[in-house]
Amino acid sequence: MILVDTGPLIALFDPRDDAHDACYAYLQTVREPLVTTTPVLTEAFHILDPASRGADNLRAFVRGEGLTVWLLDSTALTRAFELMEKYRDHPMDLADASIIAGAEALGTRTVFTLDRADFSVYRVRRGHRHLPVITVP
Repeated sequence: MILVDTGPLIALFDPRDDAHDACYAYLQTVREPLVTTTPVLTEAFHILDPASRGADNLRAFVRGEGLTVWLLDSTALTRAFELMEKYRDHPMDLADASIIAGAEALGTRTVFTLDRADFSVYRVRRGHRHLPVITVP
């Protein structure tokens, strides 16, 4: 399972994005299930503009089960808030915190992001390990 951050979703569904081709090429090689979180999806729709063709295509991708959306329960939301407080000196937004909380809850460690700088700092609770981050050039 691969957790998908906002950046790749924007790049995949906005052909004008500089990382579009690289993210699309990577997506063609993935055989593991892709999962994102509600805050990430919310952020992606906000950036894409809900009335855009990119937003239409993202909705179709989710509906077609190309991307599963993990819903945060109260335990995961509490953990996300804890992470936001923990990384206060390196501001973590709710979308990023939800990815880390998701990695902990779902037992996965791989994140597809364009934000290597932030995700190289974040650690998961169990074992205090860094997440393997997949980025594209």
